[in-house]
Amino acid sequence: MSPRRNRPPGGQQPRSNGDGPRGFGLEHTDVWRGEEWVVRRIAGAAAAKHYRCPGCDQEIPPGVAHVVVWPRLGAVDDRRHWHGACWNARDRRGARVLRSRNAPRH
Repeated sequence: MSPRRNRPPGGQQPRSNGDGPRGFGLEHTDVWRGEEWVVRRIAGAAAAKHYRCPGCDQEIPPGVAHVVVWPRLGAVDDRRHWHGACWNARDRRGARVLRSRNAPRH
């Protein structure tokens, strides 16, 4: 049995999900709640610190791919690190804090 190929037949380049180039390191703009947000995907190899996702209030450990989001007209301090799935589901999630009253804030 020959090994499986992870390339499309005919030498074609793999296609994205249809909404433009969304590879790692490329920025694009999303509109959310009437404001433009810049979204940048971070590869797992480039993620070197711990972050807290505002979507699920869970930690993003080093080495996990995620997205960095900030308002187009915002400052550097406005950047937030989200899990990719949490950013995609941001309209279906509430902005509630899920930790207990005495839990430490990271």
